[in-house]
Amino acid sequence: MMMMAMANDKVKVIITDSQKKVRIPTGLRMRVRRACIATLREEEFKGNAEVNVTFVDDEEIHSMNKQFRNIDSSTDVLSFPMGENGVYDTNPATGAKILGDVVISLEHAAAQAEEYEHSFEREVCYLTVHSMLHLLGYDHMEAQEKAVMRMKEETVMERIGLARRI
Repeated sequence: MMMMAMANDKVKVIITDSQKKVRIPTGLRMRVRRACIATLREEEFKGNAEVNVTFVDDEEIHSMNKQFRNIDSSTDVLSFPMGENGVYDTNPATGAKILGDVVISLEHAAAQAEEYEHSFEREVCYLTVHSMLHLLGYDHMEAQEKAVMRMKEETVMERIGLARRI
């Protein structure tokens, strides 16, 4: 499904549900697409783009975390960027920049939504925005980087109507 990001730019968000443990609420896929597009708008990303979002269970993300990061535990989200320093591979058929893959554990997201006392939808969208920022080159290893990312995450969440309640 194609959607508008900037004036004439198209963003293709491919969402795959590879888990059976958490029911996906009506409208969640559309919210995830909006979260991806809003992140690109906030970052003033230029050009057509593609991103893959995959929903998995804790067992699958644990396996991926061990395989790709050598961390033997589950996590909430993994990001697999396809670009570096603003340079991305392009899809030869569409000319779109391939941003990479976002993998979200819906089991983890459900537990965190309960822990942080907000909706499952907000948690999944927050993890999507967080991961999108990683695909665009952001990191949070240093305190200053973490603060910048957190500010950007909350700005995008406000844009899509899922601001943090205080």
